[in-house]
Amino acid sequence: MQSTAAAKTDDIAATMRAIAVAARAAAQELALAAPEAKTRALVAAAEAIRDSRAAILEANGRDMVAAGGRSLTAALLDRLKLDDKRIEAMAKGLEEVAAQPDPVGTVLAEWTRPNGLRIRRVRVPLGVVGIIYESRPNVTADAGGLCLKSGNAAILRGGSESFHSSAAIHACLARGLEESGLPAASIQLVPTTDRAAVGEMLRASDFIDVIVPRGGRGLIERVMNESRIPVLAHLDGNCHTYVDGAADLAMARSVVLNAKMRRTGVCGATETLLVDRACAATHLVPILEDLAKAGCEIRGCAETRRIYPAAKPATDADWDTEYLDAIIAVKIVDGVGGAIEHVNRHGSHHTDAIVTEDAAAAARFLAEVDSGIVLHNASTQFADGGEFGMGAEIGIATGKLHARGPVGAEQLTSYKYQVLGNGQTRP
Repeated sequence: MQSTAAAKTDDIAATMRAIAVAARAAAQELALAAPEAKTRALVAAAEAIRDSRAAILEANGRDMVAAGGRSLTAALLDRLKLDDKRIEAMAKGLEEVAAQPDPVGTVLAEWTRPNGLRIRRVRVPLGVVGIIYESRPNVTADAGGLCLKSGNAAILRGGSESFHSSAAIHACLARGLEESGLPAASIQLVPTTDRAAVGEMLRASDFIDVIVPRGGRGLIERVMNESRIPVLAHLDGNCHTYVDGAADLAMARSVVLNAKMRRTGVCGATETLLVDRACAATHLVPILEDLAKAGCEIRGCAETRRIYPAAKPATDADWDTEYLDAIIAVKIVDGVGGAIEHVNRHGSHHTDAIVTEDAAAAARFLAEVDSGIVLHNASTQFADGGEFGMGAEIGIATGKLHARGPVGAEQLTSYKYQVLGNGQTRP
């Protein structure tokens, strides 16, 4: 007789296979869907989110109450919480995605060979995208909307802590699909919090074309280790801001304070501040005083502590840590070269910034820092697809293959070659 645990495992496997099969069928329809139909679905989903504000807040309230007993960090609670502003941001993001040009079918290049063959490279959807995410219920709207825009079917597996919120948001996406006549299986939400569902997704290589994990290191490492499907990884946001010797002090103070303290729990928050030794005597104390007044804990290298004794001693581990909290590590370095060396050695290839009025130093930093996003005279908190004009993002890709940086609708496509002849044969 089959055990209860074995029966449950079989049920989850059957459920996930049914979801994957339906997604594959939907993807075939979406690849050929008219841009107008996708636009209608996205706009209708945005309207549904606004109409369902009370229901979404009620569902989120249930998740927040449950989270209170889970010992979640302040950063995770901040990511989980929804309010009127964040709900409106989800709706607006869907409308912005809807208003963008449809990437599917775009001719990226075309040329004619001497033998008369006409060749063109055309953008096409990836197919079925599996998104595994934690905490942030808004990813349900962002990921679902971006996959739809790019002609992909989406299988969404949100975290258990955001289960009710994600379900309420998914209902709005489903309403948009229904009103536009697109397949209901275009955007599916995994209906269980059991971790076994993740394993089933990672093995479904016959149906899912790419996996996008978005969450903590534990989730990312599991997906990278277990997936039989290509992974578009969103790794830690161990981001840096470097204040160069030629930085304007007022600008440096404003940028660093925003980069660290605007929202400490987002992946674009600066975790390490690097200061050029050439300006440490004039710039370091005012910048650190701003951070301290804002409630930030400061951990500094030995030289930083000599100039600013209130800083706690930084350990070697601090240079490699994504705090997602009101904590910052501070190190004095030898100019832009020292900053680049530190970032490339300790950073996560996510987002890093330089503050300077020296154009040559800025150009060197932008060219030599090996990260998906590099900024000059701007806060690292701009590491966001919405701020890049993408409407939303499915994550910040930190690898180098297929996509890097904010992943929007265009980045969720591939391409194929179409070759047009008139009877040519190869000699």
